[in-house]
Amino acid sequence: MHIRSVHARQILDSRGNPTIESEITLESGVMGRAAVPSGASTGSHEAHELRDGDPRYYGGKSVLRAVESVQGEIQAALLGRAADDQFALDDLLINLDDTPDKSRLGANALLSVSLAAARAAAFERKIPLYRHLNDIANNPPMSLPLAMMNIVNGGKHAPGGADFQEGMVICAGAKTIADAVRMGSEIFHALQTHLSDQDLSTQVGDEGGFAISVSHNAEILELLRLATLQAGYVPGKDVVFALDVAATELLSDDEYRLAREARTLSADEMIALYQDLVAAYPLVSIEDGLSEDAWDDWSRMTAYLTHTQLVGDDLLVTNEKRLQKAIDSSACNAILIKPNQIGTLTETIRAVQAAKSAGFGTIISHRSGETEDTFIAHLAVGTGAGQIKTGSLSRTDRVGKYNELLRIADTDDDLALAQPFRQMK
Repeated sequence: MHIRSVHARQILDSRGNPTIESEITLESGVMGRAAVPSGASTGSHEAHELRDGDPRYYGGKSVLRAVESVQGEIQAALLGRAADDQFALDDLLINLDDTPDKSRLGANALLSVSLAAARAAAFERKIPLYRHLNDIANNPPMSLPLAMMNIVNGGKHAPGGADFQEGMVICAGAKTIADAVRMGSEIFHALQTHLSDQDLSTQVGDEGGFAISVSHNAEILELLRLATLQAGYVPGKDVVFALDVAATELLSDDEYRLAREARTLSADEMIALYQDLVAAYPLVSIEDGLSEDAWDDWSRMTAYLTHTQLVGDDLLVTNEKRLQKAIDSSACNAILIKPNQIGTLTETIRAVQAAKSAGFGTIISHRSGETEDTFIAHLAVGTGAGQIKTGSLSRTDRVGKYNELLRIADTDDDLALAQPFRQMK
């Protein structure tokens, strides 16, 4: 199962910006392809996404240098190598780049090749990708992930909307992935009907949720509650809620500026705000509630919000060293897993394994600039992550992941829907 050729090209993501797609062809003729997404709200500690910077092409966002990295140095290093030894392949990529943040060849270049190799190896083995990933991850128990479904967009994903970046529903009462997808879709359309009836905009943001102008950020949760009820479900029983605050984007002079509410809050006041919201709504998960380097504040928030999933995204950036710091300091209790934050498949899997070993929740996640690639659906199943965050019930780049999970469920009766929030209770 050796690599015969490596090819890359520039394609477009869901925002119409360039990204990289790579293909690995094996000696048998089997080919694996993978595309890499891109974030808008990004942590400063993420691996480096290599872009050209030439304003004449795509406003400087083209990725032809990353394409050259793949078709030059990376291809030369990989020809004849085994595609099914993912750890050796990824170590080779990391050592070839030889920078702390993968900035020389580009984390986007490395990841596209890493994922393409895994898909090619799965094809060669004639097994589903999620089963191949399960083998790479040392065969943890697999499950279908419970989805955090983005219904309301704000922040950088929907300028003019709420300060908080995402309001999500989690269909915790669902018995199957098909039930969860149906329930989420019904809630999405219930909110769409409500907004239309109020002559309000039904424009959607980057991740497919409604970009709603609000005067107070708690309105996000009120809208989720209303839509859940109108869809015929009981908040707190059938459906629970999640927020992605993306607090680093709100930070100004060591305080958090809530522009929609015309006020600024200290870290302690933000924690108090979350306590109020958790008391008022079935809010079970808060992502990036504080800024990316406020470790002491995160530890204090975790001590106060003991029954809430507190997710580190910008704080942890899928980085095992930052994760270990969070474990040691009790700064959050869950990690968002984004492969392009770290740059290779095996580093991603190691982060999942380390988080699980510490009792942290694990959520496989998309990016705001997505592609049609469904790799993360297989990653969530194969690692038994238990949760996935892949956007709203609109836009093909988001719905494609839900559809892939439905296909996996349809062909594998042994996979049950994970219930992470029942375990928390």
